[in-house]
Amino acid sequence: MQKPPPDPDVADIAPSDAVLTAYDEEHIITYLRLLDANAEGADWREVARIVLHLDPRDDSDRARRAFESHLSRAKWMTKHGYRHLLCGGASA
Repeated sequence: MQKPPPDPDVADIAPSDAVLTAYDEEHIITYLRLLDANAEGADWREVARIVLHLDPRDDSDRARRAFESHLSRAKWMTKHGYRHLLCGGASA
């Protein structure tokens, strides 16, 4: 796995595959930032704006879906996805 970019653009919906994807590898830092914000109890709107670069004032439904799907994927990474990383990543 190459070094992920620090602040990549995000898709409207995070992957939901049962395996690690190239998107997941690219968004590892995004997932970590979401998990940190969630642990701190940050407001989802602020997190969407700062971490996902989506302004809930422009499109609240889109921002909420993106936030929820990416946070869900971040949580999946802590339970399952990390194993794929240990085995060589998405390309393995």
